[in-house]
Amino acid sequence: MPKFVNFTHHANSLPATVPFVGPETPERATGTIFKARLGANENGFGFAPSVAKVLQDEAHLSWRYGDPESFDLKTKIAEVHNIGFENIAIGSGIDSLFGLIIRMIVEKGTDVVTSLGAYPTFNFHVVGFGGQIHAVPFQNDFEDLEGLLAKVHETNARLVYLSNPDNPMGTMWAKDKIIDFINRLPETTLLILDEAYCELAEQGSILDADMLLDRPNVVRMRTFSKAYGMAGLRIGYAIGSAETIAMFDRVRNHFGMNRLSQKAAVAAISDQAWLQDVVQQIEHARQRISQIAIENGFSPIKSATNFVTFDCGRDGDYARKVLAGLTAEGIFVRMPGIAPLDRCVRVSVAPDDELDLLAEALPRVIKSLAD
Repeated sequence: MPKFVNFTHHANSLPATVPFVGPETPERATGTIFKARLGANENGFGFAPSVAKVLQDEAHLSWRYGDPESFDLKTKIAEVHNIGFENIAIGSGIDSLFGLIIRMIVEKGTDVVTSLGAYPTFNFHVVGFGGQIHAVPFQNDFEDLEGLLAKVHETNARLVYLSNPDNPMGTMWAKDKIIDFINRLPETTLLILDEAYCELAEQGSILDADMLLDRPNVVRMRTFSKAYGMAGLRIGYAIGSAETIAMFDRVRNHFGMNRLSQKAAVAAISDQAWLQDVVQQIEHARQRISQIAIENGFSPIKSATNFVTFDCGRDGDYARKVLAGLTAEGIFVRMPGIAPLDRCVRVSVAPDDELDLLAEALPRVIKSLAD
């Protein structure tokens, strides 16, 4: 038996970690199931009944590979968004699409710009391919557009990441600000514009999908995980110019999308009436979470996503104690990991019965910290 495997120097240098620890990990460690699952940015209202029917009707055919072209799904997305079939790439969630596009752009030492405290899976892929991350701090709980642009020009970065609406704070920039940002980017810098929460933003505040298709250096990411409530089925898509989208075919796993997910996503995007209904439920839940925060002396940040981040009013140590207290109460929540954002706790939307548990537990946690 060989005594070692010749892993690359780069692979050996990477930390043995993942971007997130799921709620299942502490559940296994404690032997206790969370009473309220409010930390994973999932849509607690689930998917449409029409999706459930398709899953039931098609499950017995899961012995078949999925269509490697995702033809029906791409056709339906193109129809709904009034864009070309050639402007769409399909992947198993935005996380997977990150990996593909970063593989296209990033080599050892490639300069990449992002926000300090932004979605960590992006960084996970960049570091995995040997890229050099330059992180720009948030300003007043918003991603700093001017700071990102300045860092791009300073480093001559080949890639920049911007989430709008943002995770983990839930804030967003108006579309005219995003267009101005794009107009000022060097043509040699590719922008990944992550729009995972776009369906949940105020109507008319997000760029239409058929815009920017003439910009080879802009790729926009969207998902079925959030508003459509299908996080466990892993379906995301990229929108961009035909020439840039064509590059995905050179690096993707052509059988990476399973058949059942493709069928479910077609049903989901076809059911826009359900989408509008669930958006209203999410808005109600955001208001409820905000009210719970206010009642307990915390300050909610206006959200355009399926979560609400609230400021605990002190430092990260105090916010971590709040999080730990809620965890002990059986309430799974998360928090930003980078100061000063870590003064906050982030709560995902859910039906009222789960938010009732949060409303009951939070005052007990605060009282225990004051004793």
